Amino acid sequence: MYQILVIDDDPAIQLVLTRLLKKQGYTVTVASDGQQGLAQAQQLHPALIVCDWMMPRMNGIEVCRRVKADPSLSSTFFILLTSLDSVEDRVKGLDAGANDFISKPIEIHELTARVRSGLRLYQLNYELQTQKQILAAELAEAAEYVRSLLPEPLTKPLSIQGKYIPSSRLGGDGYDYFWLDRDCLAVYLMDTAGHGLKATLPAISVMNLLRSHAIPNLNYYQPSDVLSALNHTFQMSAQNDKYFTIWYGVYNRAKRQLTYASAGHPPAILLSPKLTSSQRLKTPGMPVGMFEDVLFTNNFCEIEPLSTLYIFSDGIYELQQPDGSIWGLDAFINLVQSSSHTEKSNLDRILAEVRALNGKESFEDDVSILEINFD
Repeated sequence: MYQILVIDDDPAIQLVLTRLLKKQGYTVTVASDGQQGLAQAQQLHPALIVCDWMMPRMNGIEVCRRVKADPSLSSTFFILLTSLDSVEDRVKGLDAGANDFISKPIEIHELTARVRSGLRLYQLNYELQTQKQILAAELAEAAEYVRSLLPEPLTKPLSIQGKYIPSSRLGGDGYDYFWLDRDCLAVYLMDTAGHGLKATLPAISVMNLLRSHAIPNLNYYQPSDVLSALNHTFQMSAQNDKYFTIWYGVYNRAKRQLTYASAGHPPAILLSPKLTSSQRLKTPGMPVGMFEDVLFTNNFCEIEPLSTLYIFSDGIYELQQPDGSIWGLDAFINLVQSSSHTEKSNLDRILAEVRALNGKESFEDDVSILEINFD
């Protein structure tokens, strides 16, 4: 049974509306002015409000504006009663958030029809909000599951810190690192195109596949071989048209050499005390899953003592700014460089700056980043 709130300072109209709406099977509550009506609305959370425009203490426009500004009442269907018929007045009502108007004197059949129509729309909106809440809960569960798959921080013989911040829509970021033997560490970070569970599932599959070494006859020491195997396994035609970018590297701590390959992924950033600028570590290659016959190549670099490596997804730097521009990769690299060598780990400092630049509660895309401190 729907709850309807009638707000009107005219006792005669209160009586007429109450009797009429109760006959239709609705639960009706009455308020005699705007302030009382707003308090009743906040207490009852009615499905529909019928409110007079001209009232003492607080007029109908202000009641409507405050109701629609309250997140717990924003879906309430709001009908304004008015003897004002000008277009300008109707525009004021619409700007305040009114859903419909009924002209005075009230025509009974019109009122009942508009109430029925308003309640149908309220029900549809309620069902939509319920589905959104269910979806949000499912996405939160999926994000928590992805987080449970991520590795714990590593402290020796080198330090690795990772951060995963899922967006409100959840994307397909994932990362991992594991020892291939006592000297060789494999590390990767991937980003599936799109959002939602369809983007998350390939990331989960890749993480489980690589961690379990389930691809037969694969040399996990060769990044280009790993990317080729993933490309063969995850063709987008068989993966809900989803492809992903990935950066994969193997660090040999005995030789102090890093072998790496990338597939359409942003470059990893290597900071070294001996260099005044950073190195961008990237190799040519299309994202995994786009085309079957793609050649992936390895590259190598020496790791100087006290170097730091950052691997990340593009969600950390593709931030829309107030002027409509995108913050961008170059700006992010400048931030990383300016934050380096100030303490053992600079990850929290970098993320704090990125959050401030984002200027929103959540990111538009998943944000993932690894910080590897050698020695």
